[in-house]
Amino acid sequence: MQIDIETYKRHAGRVSLDEIDFDAFRSRPLGEDTLRCLRYMHDIEHHTVCYLRDLLVTSAHQDHEMTTFLALWTFEEFWHGEAIASVLAAHGEPAGAERITPLRRSIRVKGRLSPLLHGLGSLVAGASYTAVHMTWGAVNEWTTQAGYARLAQRADHPVLSELLKRVMRQEGRHIDFYASQALRRLEGDKRAQRLTRLALSRFWTPVGSDIMPRSEVQHLVQHLFSGPEGSAACARIDGRIDRLPGLAGLALLRGAAERYAA
Repeated sequence: MQIDIETYKRHAGRVSLDEIDFDAFRSRPLGEDTLRCLRYMHDIEHHTVCYLRDLLVTSAHQDHEMTTFLALWTFEEFWHGEAIASVLAAHGEPAGAERITPLRRSIRVKGRLSPLLHGLGSLVAGASYTAVHMTWGAVNEWTTQAGYARLAQRADHPVLSELLKRVMRQEGRHIDFYASQALRRLEGDKRAQRLTRLALSRFWTPVGSDIMPRSEVQHLVQHLFSGPEGSAACARIDGRIDRLPGLAGLALLRGAAERYAA
């Protein structure tokens, strides 16, 4: 589904927490596997602003529609992180700055190099580099939404399910923008297709795996994307990637699930 920027602007905003009873987690706490996934998701949602930094050193910053979307996308992702922080806090867990500050310190060198690498890639690849970013973003948003759906299913907690449903609704609009941009920029552009295919096949890994410990990535992938239902979720995302011009047969999600299998 395509979404124009004016429609997105009208709907963008802080995820609603109205009538979300966070105290319910005190009387019916979540299991450790679920909390471990939520810690991961909390950290990645709060890291979105760093991904924005990397995008803005590329040619994408020259496109007003693109920068409008990215500003609102970062805002919404921040509040997704804050919503998850409230769940963690209800369990007596550290959240917000208490978790994010040490994480950013631990990847300080990588954080400094990342915008330099993206800027260089944009300089070399030109306009095709935006196609790579939009496709990469679509894959990550498809994966994120599927991860939230699987977590709600596995946790089977009514309050968490309602909260994640609201988050997924906003993630759906992010998907619509990224996927429509990817389709538009790949269609009829063989160079962009070749570059995007190369980048995804060589460098794509599950969202957050560039900053989270491998053990945490492995737990998340195994908990959410293993077994028949997890494999079906991977297959659905791989099918969506297959429908983008020039990207059929990559099997990114299946490959990631196999790499992080026990």
